[in-house]
Amino acid sequence: MSICVITGSAGLIGSESALHFHELGYDVWGVDNDMRSVFFGKEASTAWRCAELESKLKRYKHHDIDIRDEGAMKSLFERGAGDIKLVIHTAAQPSHDWAAKEPMTDFTVNAQGTLVALEATRRFAPNAPFIFTSTNKVYGDTPNRLPLVELEKRWEIDESHEYAPGIPESMSIDASTHSLFGVSKAAADLLVQEYGRYFDMPTVCFRGGCLTGPSHSGTELHGFLAYLMKCASTGRPYTVFGYKGKQVRDNIHSADLVAAFECVAKNPLKAAVYNIGGGRESHCSMLEAIELCEQITGKKFNSTYSDESRVGDHIWWISNLDAFKKDYPDWKIKYDVPAILKEIYENGEERWKNAE
Repeated sequence: MSICVITGSAGLIGSESALHFHELGYDVWGVDNDMRSVFFGKEASTAWRCAELESKLKRYKHHDIDIRDEGAMKSLFERGAGDIKLVIHTAAQPSHDWAAKEPMTDFTVNAQGTLVALEATRRFAPNAPFIFTSTNKVYGDTPNRLPLVELEKRWEIDESHEYAPGIPESMSIDASTHSLFGVSKAAADLLVQEYGRYFDMPTVCFRGGCLTGPSHSGTELHGFLAYLMKCASTGRPYTVFGYKGKQVRDNIHSADLVAAFECVAKNPLKAAVYNIGGGRESHCSMLEAIELCEQITGKKFNSTYSDESRVGDHIWWISNLDAFKKDYPDWKIKYDVPAILKEIYENGEERWKNAE
């Protein structure tokens, strides 16, 4: 028996990972206590996705565990000792704004929870690849100091700059404003790297741009494209925060990210770090995304604008994917932004209508 332990298993990336690795023959042990509903309210609950996994996957076992609970996590990994072949750690508090409201909760979930998961892996499955969904927010607002050019519908980097193909992993994480969320994730990111180097474990940090897809329980404080399309479909008002709505994000579909996980599972490295996102193949500004939502739904978007941008937020972010593609040349991006938004709409329209 080969077990894949997935924390945050009912979330966007966790649930996509559960489906993917179950299909590859793994027994999947999911760890999720629906903290997303605690963070963002009932509409953000992942209970619906958990129920889907339990009904669809014969070899899926759900464990309602808080990842900060050292005893419960130790017990779980001890039961799987010898059979745990892969650990995918996606559980997190994911919002800038929420972190500022409850810094202790944010830090313990993101940093302490990662430490608990790493230590359980080291003790009972030290050879299992440990895949961590980090974030590009570990770089803080350093990207905002790049030479950016204002265009009609977006900000763009000066085409002569070395980062024009996207931002690489060599960008410094120091001397910048991260948001408290960015700090807690940076602490977790460094822990994952350190366990790889110090304990010689196969660990990888994926510093994600916008991770998205139809399984995202999007809410105002987290879930850019999913929540945007939800508002476009239902007519719910949406607030655009700062930068004239021209801020740019690269967006990666959960299936493309999990395909990258599979590459790592097959050929793990130690203490690897990759910027991961849609790169130059899948990116958009807020204004461009709104236009796409209007085209797909056939409805006028109901938005207001606030000059106040979120603390530590990026004006422009596109990931440079060269490092990952060099190590795993068979991996490719399959979804661009229009395809992502269309799939989110087709999969979510009925659910949102019933929830209103």
